[in-house]
Amino acid sequence: MKIIKIFDTTLRDGEQSPGCSMNLQEKLEIMARLEALRVDVIEAGFATTSPDDFEAVKIIAQTAKSCTVASLTRAIVKDIDRTWEALKYAKDPCIHIVLATSPVHMEYKLKMSPEQVLERATETVRHARKLCNKVEFSAEDATRSDWDFLVKIFSSVVAAGTTTINVADTVGYTTPQEFSELIAYLRANITGIDQVELSVHCHNDLGMAVANSLAAVKAGAAQIECTINGIGERAGNAALEEIALALFTRKEYFGAITNIDTRQIYRSSRALSSIIGMKPSANKPIVGANAFAHEAGIHQHGVLVNRSTYEIMRPEDIGIPSNKMVLGKHSGRHGFTDRLQSLGFDLSKEEIDKAFEKFKKLADRKKVVSDDDIIALISDKSFEIDGGYQCVRFVVNSGSTIPAVAAIMLKKDDEEKEDSSTGDGPIDAVFNAIDRIVDRRYTLLDYSIRSITEGEDALGEAVVKLKRDNEIVTGRGLSTDIIEASIKAYLSGINKLALKSRGGVSPPVEG
Repeated sequence: MKIIKIFDTTLRDGEQSPGCSMNLQEKLEIMARLEALRVDVIEAGFATTSPDDFEAVKIIAQTAKSCTVASLTRAIVKDIDRTWEALKYAKDPCIHIVLATSPVHMEYKLKMSPEQVLERATETVRHARKLCNKVEFSAEDATRSDWDFLVKIFSSVVAAGTTTINVADTVGYTTPQEFSELIAYLRANITGIDQVELSVHCHNDLGMAVANSLAAVKAGAAQIECTINGIGERAGNAALEEIALALFTRKEYFGAITNIDTRQIYRSSRALSSIIGMKPSANKPIVGANAFAHEAGIHQHGVLVNRSTYEIMRPEDIGIPSNKMVLGKHSGRHGFTDRLQSLGFDLSKEEIDKAFEKFKKLADRKKVVSDDDIIALISDKSFEIDGGYQCVRFVVNSGSTIPAVAAIMLKKDDEEKEDSSTGDGPIDAVFNAIDRIVDRRYTLLDYSIRSITEGEDALGEAVVKLKRDNEIVTGRGLSTDIIEASIKAYLSGINKLALKSRGGVSPPVEG
Protein backbone atom coordinates (compact mmCIF):
# COMPACT_ATOMS: atom_id res chain seq x y z
CA MET A 1 0.00 0.00 0.00
CA LYS A 2 1.30 3.47 -0.93
CA ILE A 3 2.82 5.51 1.93
CA ILE A 4 1.80 9.17 1.86
CA LYS A 5 4.40 11.45 3.43
CA ILE A 6 3.22 13.97 6.02
CA PHE A 7 4.99 17.33 5.82
CA ASP A 8 4.05 19.23 8.98
CA THR A 9 4.22 23.01 8.87
CA THR A 10 2.78 23.79 12.32
CA LEU A 11 6.00 25.56 13.29
CA ARG A 12 6.04 27.69 10.15
CA ASP A 13 2.67 28.27 8.48
CA GLY A 14 0.78 27.44 11.68
CA GLU A 15 2.80 29.87 13.77
CA GLN A 16 2.01 32.67 11.30
CA SER A 17 -1.55 32.76 12.66
CA PRO A 18 -2.15 35.91 14.76
CA GLY A 19 -1.52 35.13 18.42
CA CYS A 20 -0.02 31.70 17.70
CA SER A 21 3.65 32.63 17.97
CA MET A 22 5.81 30.32 20.11
CA ASN A 23 9.08 30.77 21.94
CA LEU A 24 11.96 28.35 21.44
CA GLN A 25 11.04 26.09 24.35
CA GLU A 26 7.48 25.79 23.04
CA LYS A 27 8.70 25.04 19.52
CA LEU A 28 10.93 22.27 20.87
CA GLU A 29 7.92 20.84 22.73
CA ILE A 30 5.93 20.74 19.47
CA MET A 31 8.93 19.30 17.64
CA ALA A 32 9.03 16.46 20.18
CA ARG A 33 5.31 15.84 19.65
CA LEU A 34 5.80 15.78 15.87
CA GLU A 35 8.58 13.23 16.18
CA ALA A 36 6.34 11.12 18.44
CA LEU A 37 3.64 11.38 15.76
CA ARG A 38 6.23 10.12 13.25
CA VAL A 39 5.70 12.86 10.68
CA ASP A 40 8.10 12.60 7.74
CA VAL A 41 9.08 16.28 7.49
CA ILE A 42 9.07 19.08 10.07
CA GLU A 43 9.09 22.56 8.60
CA ALA A 44 10.92 24.26 11.46
CA GLY A 45 10.22 27.83 10.39
CA PHE A 46 11.28 30.64 8.09
CA ALA A 47 14.96 31.08 8.96
CA THR A 48 15.41 34.47 7.28
CA THR A 49 12.42 36.12 8.99
CA SER A 50 14.38 37.23 12.06
CA PRO A 51 17.42 36.32 14.20
CA ASP A 52 15.10 34.51 16.62
CA ASP A 53 13.59 32.43 13.83
CA PHE A 54 17.06 31.62 12.49
CA GLU A 55 18.17 30.36 15.89
CA ALA A 56 14.96 28.35 16.32
CA VAL A 57 15.41 26.62 12.95
CA LYS A 58 19.07 25.98 13.76
CA ILE A 59 18.36 24.45 17.17
CA ILE A 60 15.47 22.33 15.85
CA ALA A 61 17.76 21.14 13.04
CA GLN A 62 20.37 20.16 15.62
CA THR A 63 17.82 18.50 17.91
CA ALA A 64 15.53 16.51 15.60
CA LYS A 65 16.44 12.82 15.53
CA SER A 66 14.08 11.03 13.17
CA CYS A 67 12.53 13.57 10.78
CA THR A 68 13.63 15.57 7.79
CA VAL A 69 13.90 19.23 8.85
CA ALA A 70 12.89 21.89 6.31
CA SER A 71 12.93 25.67 6.31
CA LEU A 72 11.05 27.93 3.93
CA THR A 73 12.96 30.54 1.95
CA ARG A 74 12.22 33.05 -0.75
CA ALA A 75 13.69 32.38 -4.19
CA ILE A 76 16.64 34.66 -3.50
CA VAL A 77 20.20 33.34 -3.44
CA LYS A 78 21.27 35.21 -0.29
CA ASP A 79 18.15 33.96 1.54
CA ILE A 80 18.88 30.41 0.46
CA ASP A 81 22.45 30.70 1.73
CA ARG A 82 21.24 32.06 5.06
CA THR A 83 18.65 29.28 5.32
CA TRP A 84 21.32 26.67 4.70
CA GLU A 85 23.40 28.12 7.54
CA ALA A 86 20.57 27.19 9.91
CA LEU A 87 19.64 23.89 8.26
CA LYS A 88 23.05 22.37 7.68
CA TYR A 89 23.16 20.96 11.20
CA ALA A 90 20.17 18.69 10.53
CA LYS A 91 20.55 14.96 10.11
CA ASP A 92 18.34 15.19 7.02
CA PRO A 93 17.89 18.84 5.86
CA CYS A 94 15.61 20.20 3.14
CA ILE A 95 15.65 23.69 1.62
CA HIS A 96 12.08 24.72 0.75
CA ILE A 97 11.92 27.44 -1.92
CA VAL A 98 8.66 29.30 -2.60
CA LEU A 99 7.84 31.49 -5.59
CA ALA A 100 4.44 32.69 -6.79
CA THR A 101 3.20 31.55 -10.19
CA SER A 102 -0.30 33.03 -10.57
CA PRO A 103 -0.83 36.03 -12.87
CA VAL A 104 -2.10 38.23 -10.03
CA HIS A 105 0.87 37.42 -7.79
CA MET A 106 3.46 37.79 -10.54
CA GLU A 107 2.09 41.16 -11.67
CA TYR A 108 1.22 42.83 -8.40
CA LYS A 109 3.40 41.18 -5.74
CA LEU A 110 6.53 40.07 -7.56
CA LYS A 111 6.31 42.62 -10.39
CA MET A 112 7.96 40.03 -12.60
CA SER A 113 7.07 38.55 -15.96
CA PRO A 114 6.41 34.80 -16.30
CA GLU A 115 9.76 34.45 -18.08
CA GLN A 116 11.55 36.15 -15.16
CA VAL A 117 9.75 33.92 -12.64
CA LEU A 118 10.76 30.82 -14.63
CA GLU A 119 14.38 31.95 -14.73
CA ARG A 120 14.43 32.84 -11.01
CA ALA A 121 12.93 29.49 -10.02
CA THR A 122 15.40 27.51 -12.10
CA GLU A 123 18.46 29.44 -10.94
CA THR A 124 17.61 29.31 -7.25
CA VAL A 125 16.74 25.60 -7.27
CA ARG A 126 20.03 24.87 -9.05
CA HIS A 127 21.90 26.91 -6.41
CA ALA A 128 20.08 25.24 -3.48
CA ARG A 129 20.75 21.79 -4.90
CA LYS A 130 24.50 22.47 -4.73
CA LEU A 131 24.10 23.00 -0.98
CA CYS A 132 21.55 20.37 0.01
CA ASN A 133 20.52 16.91 -1.19
CA LYS A 134 16.84 17.69 -0.65
CA VAL A 135 15.19 20.72 -2.23
CA GLU A 136 11.46 21.39 -2.42
CA PHE A 137 10.05 23.96 -4.83
CA SER A 138 6.59 25.38 -4.07
CA ALA A 139 4.48 27.19 -6.65
CA GLU A 140 2.62 29.71 -4.49
CA ASP A 141 -0.99 30.26 -5.55
CA ALA A 142 -0.66 27.36 -7.98
CA THR A 143 -4.41 26.75 -8.13
CA ARG A 144 -4.95 30.19 -9.69
CA SER A 145 -2.03 29.73 -12.09
CA ASP A 146 -2.08 28.79 -15.75
CA TRP A 147 -1.78 24.99 -15.92
CA ASP A 148 0.63 25.01 -18.85
CA PHE A 149 2.85 27.56 -17.10
CA LEU A 150 2.91 25.27 -14.05
CA VAL A 151 4.00 22.39 -16.29
CA LYS A 152 6.74 24.58 -17.73
CA ILE A 153 8.11 25.85 -14.42
CA PHE A 154 7.87 22.48 -12.66
CA SER A 155 9.63 20.74 -15.58
CA SER A 156 12.39 23.35 -15.40
CA VAL A 157 12.98 23.03 -11.63
CA VAL A 158 12.93 19.23 -11.90
CA ALA A 159 15.72 19.49 -14.49
CA ALA A 160 17.55 21.91 -12.15
CA GLY A 161 17.58 19.31 -9.38
CA THR A 162 14.59 19.78 -7.09
CA THR A 163 13.53 16.61 -5.29
CA THR A 164 9.97 17.66 -4.45
CA ILE A 165 7.49 19.90 -6.26
CA ASN A 166 4.65 21.37 -4.23
CA VAL A 167 1.28 22.56 -5.56
CA ALA A 168 0.03 25.21 -3.15
CA ASP A 169 -3.63 26.19 -2.90
CA THR A 170 -2.47 29.29 -1.06
CA VAL A 171 -5.82 31.03 -0.75
CA GLY A 172 -8.03 27.93 -0.43
CA TYR A 173 -9.58 28.56 -3.83
CA THR A 174 -9.83 25.14 -5.45
CA THR A 175 -12.37 22.30 -5.13
CA PRO A 176 -11.73 18.54 -4.85
CA GLN A 177 -12.69 17.63 -8.43
CA GLU A 178 -10.83 20.59 -9.89
CA PHE A 179 -7.74 19.90 -7.80
CA SER A 180 -7.78 16.22 -8.71
CA GLU A 181 -7.84 17.17 -12.38
CA LEU A 182 -4.95 19.61 -11.91
CA ILE A 183 -2.79 17.00 -10.16
CA ALA A 184 -3.56 14.44 -12.87
CA TYR A 185 -2.70 17.00 -15.57
CA LEU A 186 0.62 17.86 -13.94
CA ARG A 187 1.55 14.19 -13.50
CA ALA A 188 0.77 13.53 -17.14
CA ASN A 189 2.70 16.50 -18.55
CA ILE A 190 5.66 17.47 -16.33
CA THR A 191 8.93 16.29 -17.79
CA GLY A 192 10.77 14.10 -15.26
CA ILE A 193 7.81 13.82 -12.88
CA ASP A 194 8.81 10.26 -12.00
CA GLN A 195 12.10 11.57 -10.60
CA VAL A 196 10.48 13.70 -7.88
CA GLU A 197 7.74 13.59 -5.25
CA LEU A 198 4.58 15.59 -5.87
CA SER A 199 3.32 17.43 -2.78
CA VAL A 200 0.21 19.52 -2.04
CA HIS A 201 -0.40 22.36 0.42
CA CYS A 202 -4.05 23.32 0.90
CA HIS A 203 -5.59 26.18 2.84
CA ASN A 204 -9.07 26.03 4.30
CA ASP A 205 -10.69 29.32 3.26
CA LEU A 206 -13.69 27.52 1.75
CA GLY A 207 -13.58 24.62 4.22
CA MET A 208 -12.16 22.13 1.70
CA ALA A 209 -8.47 21.85 2.63
CA VAL A 210 -8.69 18.23 3.81
CA ALA A 211 -11.03 17.19 0.99
CA ASN A 212 -8.74 18.80 -1.59
CA SER A 213 -5.67 17.12 -0.10
CA LEU A 214 -7.34 13.70 -0.16
CA ALA A 215 -8.52 14.27 -3.73
CA ALA A 216 -4.89 14.94 -4.63
CA VAL A 217 -3.89 11.62 -3.04
CA LYS A 218 -6.39 9.80 -5.26
CA ALA A 219 -4.89 11.62 -8.24
CA GLY A 220 -1.34 10.57 -7.35
CA ALA A 221 0.12 13.07 -4.87
CA ALA A 222 2.81 11.56 -2.65
CA GLN A 223 3.02 14.15 0.14
CA ILE A 224 0.51 16.29 2.05
CA GLU A 225 1.48 19.48 3.86
CA CYS A 226 -0.64 20.11 6.95
CA THR A 227 -0.69 21.30 10.56
CA ILE A 228 -1.84 20.04 13.96
CA ASN A 229 -5.44 21.16 14.56
CA GLY A 230 -5.36 22.75 11.10
CA ILE A 231 -3.91 26.02 12.42
CA GLY A 232 -2.53 28.51 9.93
CA GLU A 233 -3.12 31.74 8.03
CA ARG A 234 -6.72 32.97 7.95
CA ALA A 235 -8.99 29.87 8.11
CA GLY A 236 -5.99 27.57 8.52
CA ASN A 237 -4.47 24.60 6.73
CA ALA A 238 -5.42 21.00 6.12
CA ALA A 239 -5.56 19.35 9.56
CA LEU A 240 -2.96 16.65 10.16
CA GLU A 241 -5.25 14.61 12.40
CA GLU A 242 -8.07 14.59 9.82
CA ILE A 243 -5.71 13.57 7.01
CA ALA A 244 -4.14 10.80 9.10
CA LEU A 245 -7.44 9.37 10.34
CA ALA A 246 -9.09 9.60 6.92
CA LEU A 247 -6.32 7.51 5.40
CA PHE A 248 -6.27 5.22 8.45
CA THR A 249 -10.02 4.63 8.35
CA ARG A 250 -10.45 4.51 4.55
CA LYS A 251 -7.11 3.01 3.51
CA GLU A 252 -8.76 0.48 1.22
CA TYR A 253 -10.49 3.26 -0.72
CA PHE A 254 -7.43 5.47 -1.01
CA GLY A 255 -4.97 2.62 -1.42
CA ALA A 256 -2.67 4.59 0.85
CA ILE A 257 -1.68 5.07 4.48
CA THR A 258 0.72 7.29 6.43
CA ASN A 259 3.50 6.62 8.92
CA ILE A 260 1.61 8.61 11.60
CA ASP A 261 1.24 7.01 15.03
CA THR A 262 -2.41 7.95 15.45
CA ARG A 263 -2.30 7.19 19.20
CA GLN A 264 -0.23 10.36 19.63
CA ILE A 265 -2.84 12.63 18.01
CA TYR A 266 -4.85 13.54 21.13
CA ARG A 267 -1.77 14.46 23.15
CA SER A 268 -0.29 16.48 20.29
CA SER A 269 -3.53 18.37 19.78
CA ARG A 270 -3.79 19.13 23.50
CA ALA A 271 -0.15 20.21 23.69
CA LEU A 272 -0.54 22.68 20.83
CA SER A 273 -3.83 24.03 22.21
CA SER A 274 -2.18 24.63 25.58
CA ILE A 275 0.76 26.46 24.03
CA ILE A 276 -1.10 28.79 21.66
CA GLY A 277 -4.28 29.13 23.71
CA MET A 278 -6.58 28.10 20.85
CA LYS A 279 -8.84 25.20 21.77
CA PRO A 280 -10.43 23.24 18.89
CA SER A 281 -14.17 23.77 18.59
CA ALA A 282 -16.31 21.12 20.30
CA ASN A 283 -17.47 19.71 16.95
CA LYS A 284 -13.97 19.67 15.41
CA PRO A 285 -13.45 16.29 13.70
CA ILE A 286 -11.16 13.83 15.52
CA VAL A 287 -9.98 16.07 18.40
CA GLY A 288 -13.07 18.13 19.32
CA ALA A 289 -14.70 17.52 22.70
CA ASN A 290 -17.82 16.08 21.00
CA ALA A 291 -15.99 13.98 18.40
CA PHE A 292 -16.79 10.76 20.28
CA ALA A 293 -19.81 11.96 22.29
CA HIS A 294 -23.31 10.51 21.79
CA GLU A 295 -26.32 12.28 23.30
CA ALA A 296 -29.24 11.11 21.16
CA GLY A 297 -30.91 8.07 22.75
CA ILE A 298 -30.94 6.02 19.55
CA HIS A 299 -27.22 6.70 19.09
CA GLN A 300 -26.41 5.75 22.68
CA HIS A 301 -28.34 2.49 22.35
CA GLY A 302 -26.61 1.62 19.09
CA VAL A 303 -23.13 2.29 20.49
CA LEU A 304 -23.84 0.23 23.59
CA VAL A 305 -24.94 -2.72 21.44
CA ASN A 306 -22.19 -2.37 18.84
CA ARG A 307 -19.80 0.58 18.68
CA SER A 308 -19.51 0.36 14.89
CA THR A 309 -23.14 1.49 14.53
CA TYR A 310 -22.20 5.13 15.13
CA GLU A 311 -18.41 5.12 15.55
CA ILE A 312 -16.15 4.61 12.54
CA MET A 313 -13.12 5.25 14.76
CA ARG A 314 -12.29 4.35 18.34
CA PRO A 315 -11.17 6.92 20.93
CA GLU A 316 -8.22 4.63 21.60
CA ASP A 317 -7.09 5.09 17.98
CA ILE A 318 -6.13 8.69 18.67
CA GLY A 319 -4.85 8.11 22.20
CA ILE A 320 -7.72 9.48 24.26
CA PRO A 321 -6.87 8.43 27.86
CA SER A 322 -9.11 5.91 29.55
CA ASN A 323 -8.57 6.95 33.21
CA LYS A 324 -8.00 3.38 34.35
CA MET A 325 -5.78 4.32 37.29
CA VAL A 326 -6.86 6.66 40.09
CA LEU A 327 -4.14 8.94 41.41
CA GLY A 328 -4.31 11.07 44.54
CA LYS A 329 -2.15 12.60 47.26
CA HIS A 330 -1.16 9.16 48.57
CA SER A 331 0.08 7.96 45.19
CA GLY A 332 3.81 7.40 44.96
CA ARG A 333 6.42 8.23 42.36
CA HIS A 334 6.30 4.72 40.87
CA GLY A 335 2.58 4.85 40.19
CA PHE A 336 2.89 8.37 38.80
CA THR A 337 5.77 7.37 36.52
CA ASP A 338 3.84 4.34 35.26
CA ARG A 339 0.89 6.58 34.45
CA LEU A 340 3.14 8.96 32.53
CA GLN A 341 4.47 6.06 30.47
CA SER A 342 0.98 4.71 29.75
CA LEU A 343 -0.01 8.18 28.52
CA GLY A 344 2.94 8.11 26.13
CA PHE A 345 5.26 10.55 27.91
CA ASP A 346 8.97 9.85 27.59
CA LEU A 347 10.55 12.17 30.15
CA SER A 348 14.01 12.45 31.64
CA LYS A 349 14.54 11.90 35.37
CA GLU A 350 14.78 15.66 35.89
CA GLU A 351 11.53 16.25 34.00
CA ILE A 352 9.78 13.50 35.98
CA ASP A 353 10.99 15.08 39.24
CA LYS A 354 9.51 18.46 38.25
CA ALA A 355 6.28 16.86 37.07
CA PHE A 356 5.95 14.82 40.28
CA GLU A 357 6.44 17.95 42.37
CA LYS A 358 3.62 19.67 40.45
CA PHE A 359 1.47 16.54 40.81
CA LYS A 360 1.90 16.41 44.60
CA LYS A 361 0.98 20.10 44.93
CA LEU A 362 -2.14 19.52 42.84
CA ALA A 363 -3.01 16.33 44.74
CA ASP A 364 -3.03 18.33 47.98
CA ARG A 365 -5.88 20.37 46.50
CA LYS A 366 -7.76 17.61 44.67
CA LYS A 367 -9.08 14.23 45.78
CA VAL A 368 -8.43 12.59 42.43
CA VAL A 369 -5.95 13.64 39.72
CA SER A 370 -7.17 12.61 36.26
CA ASP A 371 -5.25 11.84 33.09
CA ASP A 372 -6.34 15.20 31.66
CA ASP A 373 -4.92 16.91 34.76
CA ILE A 374 -1.60 15.13 34.23
CA ILE A 375 -1.46 16.03 30.55
CA ALA A 376 -2.16 19.66 31.46
CA LEU A 377 0.56 19.65 34.14
CA ILE A 378 3.17 18.27 31.74
CA SER A 379 2.18 20.76 29.03
CA ASP A 380 2.44 23.60 31.55
CA LYS A 381 6.24 23.35 31.56
CA SER A 382 6.25 25.14 28.24
CA PHE A 383 5.42 28.39 30.01
CA GLU A 384 8.32 28.50 32.43
CA ILE A 385 10.56 31.39 31.33
CA ASP A 386 13.79 31.94 33.23
CA GLY A 387 14.16 35.45 34.60
CA GLY A 388 10.47 36.25 34.28
CA TYR A 389 7.95 37.52 36.81
CA GLN A 390 6.52 35.04 39.32
CA CYS A 391 3.67 35.49 41.77
CA VAL A 392 4.71 35.29 45.42
CA ARG A 393 1.30 35.96 46.99
CA PHE A 394 -1.95 37.78 46.35
CA VAL A 395 -5.09 38.90 48.22
CA VAL A 396 -8.36 39.86 46.53
CA ASN A 397 -11.45 41.42 48.10
CA SER A 398 -14.59 41.58 46.00
CA GLY A 399 -18.34 41.61 46.42
CA SER A 400 -21.61 42.98 45.11
CA THR A 401 -21.53 45.98 47.48
CA ILE A 402 -17.79 46.77 47.52
CA PRO A 403 -15.28 47.60 44.76
CA ALA A 404 -12.85 44.83 43.81
CA VAL A 405 -9.41 45.40 45.33
CA ALA A 406 -6.33 43.26 44.71
CA ALA A 407 -2.91 43.29 46.37
CA ILE A 408 -0.15 41.22 44.82
CA MET A 409 3.56 40.60 45.29
CA LEU A 410 5.71 39.62 42.32
CA LYS A 411 9.26 38.37 42.18
CA LYS A 412 11.72 38.86 39.33
CA ASP A 413 15.21 37.50 39.78
CA ASP A 414 15.84 38.25 43.48
CA GLU A 415 13.74 41.40 43.69
CA GLU A 416 10.23 41.43 45.16
CA LYS A 417 7.68 44.18 44.52
CA GLU A 418 4.18 44.62 45.91
CA ASP A 419 1.31 46.88 44.87
CA SER A 420 -2.47 47.06 44.85
CA SER A 421 -5.24 48.30 42.59
CA THR A 422 -8.97 48.37 42.08
CA GLY A 423 -10.91 47.06 39.11
CA ASP A 424 -14.30 46.24 37.64
CA GLY A 425 -13.95 42.77 39.13
CA PRO A 426 -11.35 40.58 40.88
CA ILE A 427 -9.57 39.60 37.65
CA ASP A 428 -9.44 43.18 36.38
CA ALA A 429 -8.11 44.30 39.76
CA VAL A 430 -5.22 41.81 39.84
CA PHE A 431 -4.30 42.60 36.23
CA ASN A 432 -4.25 46.32 37.04
CA ALA A 433 -2.06 45.66 40.08
CA ILE A 434 0.37 43.65 37.96
CA ASP A 435 0.54 46.48 35.40
CA ARG A 436 1.46 48.89 38.21
CA ILE A 437 4.31 46.65 39.38
CA VAL A 438 5.79 46.05 35.91
CA ASP A 439 5.20 49.76 35.13
CA ARG A 440 3.53 49.10 31.81
CA ARG A 441 0.02 48.62 30.51
CA TYR A 442 -0.89 45.84 28.12
CA THR A 443 -3.89 45.48 25.85
CA LEU A 444 -5.94 42.46 26.85
CA LEU A 445 -7.37 41.14 23.57
CA ASP A 446 -8.97 38.01 24.96
CA TYR A 447 -9.48 36.20 28.25
CA SER A 448 -11.05 32.82 28.93
CA ILE A 449 -11.28 30.34 31.78
CA ARG A 450 -12.33 26.70 31.59
CA SER A 451 -12.13 23.58 33.70
CA ILE A 452 -9.76 20.83 32.57
CA THR A 453 -11.85 18.14 34.26
CA GLU A 454 -15.17 17.78 36.06
CA GLY A 455 -16.00 18.42 39.71
CA GLU A 456 -15.83 21.26 42.20
CA ASP A 457 -12.08 20.82 42.59
CA ALA A 458 -11.40 20.80 38.84
CA LEU A 459 -8.11 22.20 37.58
CA GLY A 460 -8.86 25.52 35.89
CA GLU A 461 -7.06 26.77 32.81
CA ALA A 462 -6.92 30.50 32.14
CA VAL A 463 -5.82 31.80 28.74
CA VAL A 464 -5.10 35.42 27.83
CA LYS A 465 -4.04 37.14 24.63
CA LEU A 466 -1.93 40.23 25.28
CA LYS A 467 -0.81 42.90 22.85
CA ARG A 468 2.08 45.33 23.17
CA ASP A 469 2.92 47.51 20.20
CA ASN A 470 2.59 45.09 17.25
CA GLU A 471 3.31 41.93 19.22
CA ILE A 472 0.53 39.52 20.22
CA VAL A 473 1.18 36.59 22.55
CA THR A 474 -0.80 33.94 24.40
CA GLY A 475 -0.39 33.33 28.11
CA ARG A 476 -1.72 30.34 30.01
CA GLY A 477 -2.04 29.43 33.69
CA LEU A 478 -3.24 26.39 35.61
CA SER A 479 -4.63 26.20 39.13
CA THR A 480 -7.62 24.93 41.07
CA ASP A 481 -8.08 28.64 41.99
CA ILE A 482 -9.30 30.57 38.94
CA ILE A 483 -7.82 33.86 40.15
CA GLU A 484 -4.41 32.24 40.62
CA ALA A 485 -4.72 30.62 37.17
CA SER A 486 -5.55 34.05 35.71
CA ILE A 487 -2.52 35.64 37.38
CA LYS A 488 -0.25 32.90 36.03
CA ALA A 489 -1.68 33.35 32.53
CA TYR A 490 -1.19 37.13 32.61
CA LEU A 491 2.38 36.82 33.86
CA SER A 492 3.06 34.15 31.25
CA GLY A 493 2.04 36.61 28.54
CA ILE A 494 4.10 39.43 30.02
CA ASN A 495 7.17 37.20 30.27
CA LYS A 496 6.74 36.09 26.65
CA LEU A 497 6.54 39.69 25.45
CA ALA A 498 9.71 40.52 27.36
CA LEU A 499 11.40 37.55 25.68
CA LYS A 500 10.20 38.57 22.21
CA SER A 501 11.42 42.15 22.64
CA ARG A 502 15.00 40.91 22.28
CA GLY A 503 14.56 40.58 18.50
CA GLY A 504 12.28 41.97 15.80
CA VAL A 505 10.10 39.95 13.48
CA SER A 506 9.60 40.76 9.79
CA PRO A 507 6.36 39.98 7.95
CA PRO A 508 6.42 36.32 6.81
CA VAL A 509 5.76 35.05 3.30
CA GLU A 510 2.95 32.56 2.89
CA GLY A 511 3.56 29.27 1.08
